[in-house]
Amino acid sequence: MLDKNKVKLGIAPIAWTNDDMPDLGAENTFEQCVSEMALAGFTGCEVGNKYPKDPAVLKKALELRGMQICNAWFSSFLLTKPYEEVEADFIKHITFLKEMGAKVVGISEQSYSIQGTSRPIFEDKYVMNDEEWDRLCKGLNRLGETANRYGIALTLHHHMGTVVQTEAEIDRMMANTDPALFNLLYDSGHLAYCGEDYLGVLKKYAKRIKHVHLKDVRPDVIAKVKENHLSFLEGVRMGTFTVPGDGVIDFGPIFDVLEESGYEGYVLVEAEQDPAIANPLEYAIKARKYIAEKSGL
Repeated sequence: MLDKNKVKLGIAPIAWTNDDMPDLGAENTFEQCVSEMALAGFTGCEVGNKYPKDPAVLKKALELRGMQICNAWFSSFLLTKPYEEVEADFIKHITFLKEMGAKVVGISEQSYSIQGTSRPIFEDKYVMNDEEWDRLCKGLNRLGETANRYGIALTLHHHMGTVVQTEAEIDRMMANTDPALFNLLYDSGHLAYCGEDYLGVLKKYAKRIKHVHLKDVRPDVIAKVKENHLSFLEGVRMGTFTVPGDGVIDFGPIFDVLEESGYEGYVLVEAEQDPAIANPLEYAIKARKYIAEKSGL
């Protein structure tokens, strides 16, 4: 069982309001979102597009509900923009996170990403050449140095449709980055989606994982996405993802590996669905009960 003094439980707002497809959850307010997170028994969350931009306003709203920010997505473009431009945006981002009390930042390399496009997710993913790999890994180390100065741990979120999606791509990235500067944001659902050994990846990099996304999948929907050459976002609308305990992933072994490795930080439910179909509060409560049974949190 996970140690409640070391591991905290969070949930992402994307189940209530989807940043990539704003029509999903357009009716749900920020206040409803964070209130229902707290009601379901979560104490941490990430940042959504409806969150107040003023740290003082956001802090007050979260403190009233016993919540705190633990991470916020950052889109990096290390392959397609000058490093200095990426770093300037990154510093603004982590300055906000530090003010909110977060210890981790999760970035995603969005150069050539197809996750937000209409292109088929299983066919059109960009594959980097050696020069691009070198540029990415050097850039990640440099961003890691910057993050360290702010007391923030840099992690990369491997993600469907991006240049770091597969186990082989994660391996190459981890082998060519400095463990003192750079870590992994582990996401069970994205690895399961592309057919990788999600438990094996976790075991391999347990000591370099600083943030965890708990995401479950529905294989029947994934099969339809593949068969019909659909995009990542079309799959989300159809229900590719769901919360732990509602799909096919057994999270017991995942929690065991995290316990054995001495993991400290947040484990965070992140399962984007259409909230008109999958009521966010209902599914948050379902996830909370399942996680309590499997992890002791």
